Amino acid sequence: MTGQYTDSPARGRPVLEAFGLSNPGPVRKTNEDSFVVDEQLQLFVVADGMGGHSAGEVASSLAVETIVGFIRGTEEDGELSWPYGIEPELSFSGNRLRTATHLANRRVFRVAERHDEYTGMGTTVVSALIAGTRLAVTHAGDSRLYVYAGGHLTQLTRDDTWAATVLAPDSGGPHGRVPQAIRHVLTNVLGARERADIHITERDLSGGELILLCSDGLHGVIDDRALCGMLRAGVKPSDVVPQLIDAALAAGTRDNVTAVLIRYDGE
Repeated sequence: MTGQYTDSPARGRPVLEAFGLSNPGPVRKTNEDSFVVDEQLQLFVVADGMGGHSAGEVASSLAVETIVGFIRGTEEDGELSWPYGIEPELSFSGNRLRTATHLANRRVFRVAERHDEYTGMGTTVVSALIAGTRLAVTHAGDSRLYVYAGGHLTQLTRDDTWAATVLAPDSGGPHGRVPQAIRHVLTNVLGARERADIHITERDLSGGELILLCSDGLHGVIDDRALCGMLRAGVKPSDVVPQLIDAALAAGTRDNVTAVLIRYDGE
């Protein structure tokens, strides 16, 4: 089990406390999840890799490394190139995170192309970048981000799975007729093709929110009601995250389990 902790009371930056933890779970020999909690960059990422011969571990670590590298580079070097352009409706932070996630997809895809043992590898990803009172989120796959505020839990991401895509109210798909065996099959991940679908959302923060990023090893066995019951205003992330991991293990998860929790107290 690995963990990371940050506490950021720096003047002129958001005041937040964050903690991340990952557990390989009771079945798998390796942990294919990767995550980062970076207090300086106000950047938080969870990635869940897939593929044989440790390829999943490689894919998730490459994705996290690439996202962190671009976010750090655009903070320190204004001359860094932006190969995927700028979306005018997004904030500066939103564009940084969008480009970083596209670059992560390209890197995983190209490594898989060059190495036969990594053919077919990919990774989910969910990333959060906080700048002042603005939260930018990118994701692909079924790793999730939730925001807990005012006693309510809101999922800001939507899973890229057959169940979520085909059974969505506006999909026009055969509602209720998707076989159980493929309901959780992923329809979109980083590294599977040269250009992935990167979902982007932004939200204003007012202070007092809890932001949870997690892999499906957690949310696959703990429903939203149970998650909401474990999140309370003012809690210490370093206290709650181990409880979340333990709850997933107790609920019978057979996957790697990763959770990152941020308590945002405002500027």
